[in-house]
Amino acid sequence: MNYKNFLLDKFQEDAIKSIENNHSVVVSAPTGSGKTLIADYIVNKYIDKNVKVVYTAPIKALSNQKYKEFSKEYGERNVGLMTGDIVINSQAPIIIMTTEIYRNMVLVRDPLADQVTYVIFDEIHYINDIERGYVWEESIIFSKEHVRFLCLSATIPNADEFAQWIHTIKRHPVDVVHNDVRYVPLHKQFFDAELGITTLDEIKELANVADYNYVRGKQHQRKPKVQAPSHIELVKEVKEKLPGFFFCFSRKKCQDNALELYKMNMFPHNAQIVSIMREKFNQAPPEINQLKSTQVMRQTLPYGIGFHHAGLLPIIKELVEDLFSKGLIKVLYTTETFAVGINMPAKTVCFESLRKFDGIAFRYLNSKEYFQIAGRAGRRGIDTEGFAIAMIDRRDFDYKLIRKITDKDVDPIKSQFRLSINTVLNLLKRHTPEEIDEILCMNFASYQKYGKSIGNIKDVIYNTFDIIKKRLFKYNFITEQGLTDKGEFASRIYADELLTAELFATTLHESLDEHQILILVACLSYEPKERTEYYKTYPSKKIADIRKELRRSEYLSKNRKLRYMEEITALVEPMIRGKNVFEVLLNTNLLEGDVIRFFRQMLDRIGQIRNSTQDHRLVEKLRNCQDRINECIKDVDGL
Repeated sequence: MNYKNFLLDKFQEDAIKSIENNHSVVVSAPTGSGKTLIADYIVNKYIDKNVKVVYTAPIKALSNQKYKEFSKEYGERNVGLMTGDIVINSQAPIIIMTTEIYRNMVLVRDPLADQVTYVIFDEIHYINDIERGYVWEESIIFSKEHVRFLCLSATIPNADEFAQWIHTIKRHPVDVVHNDVRYVPLHKQFFDAELGITTLDEIKELANVADYNYVRGKQHQRKPKVQAPSHIELVKEVKEKLPGFFFCFSRKKCQDNALELYKMNMFPHNAQIVSIMREKFNQAPPEINQLKSTQVMRQTLPYGIGFHHAGLLPIIKELVEDLFSKGLIKVLYTTETFAVGINMPAKTVCFESLRKFDGIAFRYLNSKEYFQIAGRAGRRGIDTEGFAIAMIDRRDFDYKLIRKITDKDVDPIKSQFRLSINTVLNLLKRHTPEEIDEILCMNFASYQKYGKSIGNIKDVIYNTFDIIKKRLFKYNFITEQGLTDKGEFASRIYADELLTAELFATTLHESLDEHQILILVACLSYEPKERTEYYKTYPSKKIADIRKELRRSEYLSKNRKLRYMEEITALVEPMIRGKNVFEVLLNTNLLEGDVIRFFRQMLDRIGQIRNSTQDHRLVEKLRNCQDRINECIKDVDGL
């Protein structure tokens, strides 16, 4: 079968046959094998049928990339984009959105959901994510009965179980399509400080050798000390196997490593890169040149060395992506977000470590994370083979665990389902008690535990529902008659529902001006981190007045998110005073991308509050707050 001048592989043909039969499809196939061609077929099939196809992505960067790709392919008038702070052409037949946006849409029964025929879930294995996985489950559970799904992932060891769950709760056929063929063979290797590029068994053999120059009694022989492996030495060894990604699990390490490699004079100066950089920076505000990341980039990029992470401004990330796609970057140091969906493979992928900090503790990657990243190695139609090389530090060497992680992706997708305040409120608002009972047992966790008999089981999720319901009664979000005004408000808020409603669905906000509202919205959006520094804060009577109001509420007076008011002023006060984002950056060591993200999250929260309130005076204040934020970030804001 041919499609768009491509001779389709069998797994692509099988998936298309399922689509033609109006079935849902779960596709498990290696990175670079052509899964997105199946999504493209769905778009082509329905684009002129007066219905909508939704393409969901797990991160905003991937949503933005897909929007650009689809706009180029199908025309801007046919493609829309919906993320937390951006809505473009929402009436288009193809809408790209984050998975959270789709989940919110079907949960509240947005009329737009009635027009959706197919939903494409890119990177469906994100259902494993501890914090966000429930979003994918609810997206499927609350979708309309007529909707079909295309679920895409590099590997899903339990794809059949996952498909059967969807079939059980949605009552339509769900087909599974497997493809285990990697078109570019992948060589998995390891790098040791002494051995260089080698095998895991050779590292194990050497790591078990004792140091016989130091003997403590007869039983205790100390192993020799070995230096940590060097990323520079690894790049030297793979110099003939570039371009390559070098994955680090720290934004700072990405920049530091790029600068260290640049100082080794390993690659020649490239005038073409300089020309592209000059053109790009000529379009940007001059203040960008004062940023540390820009200064480092100006040094490293002309020599084919780059870095990419979420802490960079959009224009800088676009520059790096453009140069890499043109084959002008030899080594790109990047965080793992670059491995999610972005279609930019390399010949070689290097791991600085197989351990990362996950926000709670340092841990080894799981097999799915490893293969998600390693799968970027090998460009179809360009390379005959790809290489994935992990640096091994013998100080935390665990042979059995590393072997398990890197041999094969055996980690199944597991339910991370949890009930949110928002979900409970919408269940109470839109469903009968009998319907709620049925919905509560539809989650993947129940299916994994009880199989097809989930409809007859009442599990711990029911207890959770009752606990949340009692809490909602306590704080007057619901009564026996249904949702109160405060509950109605909170049903349209998707994070910190109770806190947001107590601030903006009561009379508390009536005595506050726009300045104070911005501070409270900033509290909702703020994520405190260790090592964040603010050089000047702005304590004031306005903050003292807010705190005085908060003390009148039992709930608000104890809420942790409201404790950071004073340090938040370091970001908010300059913005309120008309400073642009570059001037805000002078007051903190936060990376520029993090500051932009903070302001965008404020815009998202303001948008939710505006859509939830019936208070016209509050709406006007919020509109003015949005204008202040947009004015602050206008020079760097973009997709």
